Parts: sequence; structure tokens; C-alpha cells
Amino acid sequence: MAKNILVTYYSQTGQLEEIVKNVTKALAEKKEEFNVVYYEIKLKNDFEFPWKSEVFYDTFPESYLQVPREILPPPEEVLNTKFDLVIFGYQVWFLTPSIPVISFLKSEYAEKILSNTKLITVSGTRNMWMLSQEKLKVYFRKLNMQLVGNIALVDRHDNYTSVITILNWMQTGKKEQPKPLPSAGVDDKEIAASTKYGTIILPYAEKENYDGMQQELVKNGAVEVRPFLLKVETVGNKLFTVFSKLIKNNPHKRKFWVSVYKFYLFFAIWIVSPIVLFFFTILTPFFWNKRQKQIKHFQGI
Repeated sequence: MAKNILVTYYSQTGQLEEIVKNVTKALAEKKEEFNVVYYEIKLKNDFEFPWKSEVFYDTFPESYLQVPREILPPPEEVLNTKFDLVIFGYQVWFLTPSIPVISFLKSEYAEKILSNTKLITVSGTRNMWMLSQEKLKVYFRKLNMQLVGNIALVDRHDNYTSVITILNWMQTGKKEQPKPLPSAGVDDKEIAASTKYGTIILPYAEKENYDGMQQELVKNGAVEVRPFLLKVETVGNKLFTVFSKLIKNNPHKRKFWVSVYKFYLFFAIWIVSPIVLFFFTILTPFFWNKRQKQIKHFQGI
């Protein structure tokens, strides 16, 4: 009897959809062994893409505070099937899993579809995904899901280049950037090569025993952990907590505080971040063991 695999995701630009379909290609081709069902999360009132600048930054507080929106009901096939494995695709908005993903996890449908299943997370992000993964684990634990693998594809360019290209992409809808800038997001060659992860997952899914799979995925480039970016995420989450609550609790001054947040964001990226990177680099020998533990933690599950 074929094993049922659910592939769930939300994709504005199409990048994450391409990633999860490449990752699951080897499984989908084994039709006699696997019934692979794709489910794209849909909001009742979705966000427009490309983003208008003012809407993009105004989305920050609800995104960071994980305020859900209403989603459209999943198809009957999804609601009425018991799945053996879930491939859970997500992207990060403002250091937090995107509003559509959070909306699904907080919906009435999540428990019925996801509870007591094994899952593999697949993310396509700019570069800071690590603490978002930790936030998702809270939901997975509530649903009694067993995380057996993680694939985190990122923009491999430096932090400053990726900021420029991703903002251009979000506001123009064009992944290809004017020269000399590289294309935004995860490199197309890496997306195409992500089929190798499905080939790795395949024998483990056949046996329904995932011991050792994550180590094999990591050896093949599925997860890259940059300790400096983890430091940036950690500091960013603390400040985002302050700004998100300040904006949310002052609706009459929302526009003003959103503009202050936007100024802070650019100041932190272009002024504070290089200074932090300098000190982070020169202090590396003193924190070597701590950073190696962090890498090992986030490469695992």
C-alpha cells in the first residue's frame, strides 16, 4: 500500500514552490510507493505581490507577533487523508515564519491534518532562518509532530548584497537584478540541484526509519549555519519584540512608529551590523566552542 506524503507550502514568488517540488521529485516519481499530495496554503485575503513599500513595512508587527489571517479551507483530499510524512515548506518574514504559514498552523485544520505525523522542514530564505525554525518547533510539539529532517536553502551572497537584491525583488517582482548585482534569493542552480535531497530522503521514507538522514542531508549541503547571522537574529528578535508591541499598542500612531522601525532597520543593517561583525570576528577564538555547539545544534533537528 502506498504511503501518503503531504507537501505543504505558501509561495508568493514561486521560489519555494519550485524548491519543494524539486526536493520531492524523487518521491513523486515512485507512484507505486508514495502518494504525494501538494497543498499550497491560501489566504482568504492574500498579500499583493510585488509589495508596495508602505505595505511591506506595515506588515511587520503582525508578522513578528504571529497574528494569523483567515485561510481558505484545504482540499478534501488533504483533510481526509492520514499522512505518513509531511514535507513542510516555509519562508521567513521579519525573522518569523510567514503570516500564511503561521495562519495555517493556528487554524482549525492544522491538528486534523498534521497531528502525530513525522515531518521534514524545507525553507527558502534570504539567510536568517535559525530562530524561525525554533519558533516552528513550538507548534510542532503542540501537534505531537516528530521532526526528522531539515533543509534550509539560503541566498549565499553576503548579507548586504542580499538585502539590496531581496528588497528589489519584493518591490519589483523581478528576481533577476540589474548588473552587476546577482539574482535575488536562492541561486537557480542550487534550486535545480535540490532534487538530490529527495534522492537522499527516498530510502528513509521507504523504510519509515529516518535515523541518520539529517546527517546525510547536512553532508550534502542542506544546512549552512553562520554563527554571525545567529547573533544578528538574536539581537534582532529582542528589538523586534519592542518595536512590534509598540506599533501594535499605539494604533493612532502606527504610521509614525512604522517609519521609525524602518529607519532603525536600515540603520542596524548598514551602520550597526558592520561594527558587530568586526568585533564578532576578532572575538571568534574566545567563543569558538560555543559557536561550534550552535552550528551542531542548528544542523540537527
